[in-house]
Amino acid sequence: MRRLGVIVLALASAVRGLSAQEPQCQNVNAQAQRACNTMVDATKAFHPLAGMIISGGNPVLGTASTLGGFGHVSASLRANAIKASLPNPDSAARNPVPSSFDGYFPAPVVEAAAGLYRGTGGGLLSIDVLASAVLLPAGRVRGMSVDPAAPSIGDVALGIGYGVRIGILEGSFPVPAVSVSVMRRHVPRVQFGDVDPPTNDPADFATDFDGTNWRAVAGMHILFADVAAGLGVDHYTSTARIRYNAAPSLGVPDIRTVNLDLANTREVLFADAGLTAGLVKLVVELGYQTGTDQSFSTTFADFDPKAGHVFWGAGLRVNF
Repeated sequence: MRRLGVIVLALASAVRGLSAQEPQCQNVNAQAQRACNTMVDATKAFHPLAGMIISGGNPVLGTASTLGGFGHVSASLRANAIKASLPNPDSAARNPVPSSFDGYFPAPVVEAAAGLYRGTGGGLLSIDVLASAVLLPAGRVRGMSVDPAAPSIGDVALGIGYGVRIGILEGSFPVPAVSVSVMRRHVPRVQFGDVDPPTNDPADFATDFDGTNWRAVAGMHILFADVAAGLGVDHYTSTARIRYNAAPSLGVPDIRTVNLDLANTREVLFADAGLTAGLVKLVVELGYQTGTDQSFSTTFADFDPKAGHVFWGAGLRVNF
């Protein structure tokens, strides 16, 4: 009976391992199949991390207060960063797969907000429109590049965002200001690795990023300090393409393509703290993105794809 239980557990483990592999990667060459599955899993793992980099926590750094109606404007220059690990594309068939990049991946973001409606008494239903431009520095990671047809500044992908923030409470000590917001963000396609000559990696991936960010924020201004904290839900979608060499032992590459529609939902917690000097506010942000088990078939040497991730941001905000 005990032996039967061991057999059942072994079979269940094998079935889980097979189900985690991408069917489009099926190949008679085991090395090519491992390389393909590695890049599929790497794409899925990188997807929510990149979404967090372009989104950050608070859509208006350091505050929960709406601006106070038409004619009021806010501008911010910030940098978001999250720890990421990407597999070495020329070692994609190894197990475990080593990293070619393991560290904090930053992204500068320019943000703006403009007041549209002051709201009723206490700031209820006040409205701000939001906009952002994110610079995703693909050149920061060896082997990553921007699609030649995508909007970019050199080797930096240029993304845009837009949204709206609605006030619930205007806030006056000791009652905090409260607001909710939604943002839509997009970053064009970036590529990691290259199966084409002269690089000839076993596999590569390319993906764009679309995100919808829902936020609820409470905050307060006390003397020269601003504090804010919030929670949110992010939904990221992408159209990804993986290419792999199906015949690595032959002299002539046999390049196959795998197409994926990615979707990830993550919960987010964050807190901001800032100091005011005249019109300028210096703000830092610390946050956490929840993780989930995506049932990968690949073992990464330096990265746990099931874990949650701490992110941070810092920047300057000016109100007019």
